[in-house]
Parts: sequence; C-alpha cells; structure tokens
Amino acid sequence: MKIATVGEAPDYRFSLANERTFLAWIRTALGFLAAGVGLDQLAPGLATPLLREALALLLCLFSGIVAIYGYVRWLRNEKAMRLKQDLPYTRGLHMISLVMAGVAALMVGLVLYAG
Repeated sequence: MKIATVGEAPDYRFSLANERTFLAWIRTALGFLAAGVGLDQLAPGLATPLLREALALLLCLFSGIVAIYGYVRWLRNEKAMRLKQDLPYTRGLHMISLVMAGVAALMVGLVLYAG
C-alpha cells in the first residue's frame, strides 16, 4: 500500500514538518553510526579491543534501530494526517531516551576506565 493512496493529502506544511522530524531521526541515527565507526577506527588504545568493539557494535545497532523507528513514526503520522485522525502517541521515546542515557554512561565509563 502506497501512503499517497491513503485518504487525502494533508496541508503541505504539516507534511513538511513531519518530513523534517523524520530527517532529524535519520540525522541522529547517522550520528550514532559515526560514533560507532569512529570509536572502532579512531580510538584503538581506548580500552580492551573486545570492550571497544562491543560498544562500537552497540552504537551501530542502535543507529539502525533509531533509523527504523524514525521511518515507522513518519509513516504512522503521515497516515493519520491523511485520514484526518489524531496523531499517534509516541511510546518509544521513553525507551530510546533510556538507551541513549545508557550508551552515554557506557561511553563515560569506557573513557574513565581507559584513563
């Protein structure tokens, strides 16, 4: 099912705002991906190789999850706007915030452990 065939086109300002939010999620995902690759490639002496690679892999996997979540969120919002429904509640933000805080704590711990 193409999203363009569902309902009627919403006001373009709302569609563009939804698109900007989607792009912000993608930008965040790219940031996590760059952090994972950078940690693995640019900090070889930061910690034990196993710990460093595990954290880099965690950052890269989280990047994929954030990108997929951003797309699903965009799709749900676009569909709701086209059907003139209320926008769906974003339940996953709490979990993503907790995971981001956990990753940040792991990064701080890794830096302190290496120092």
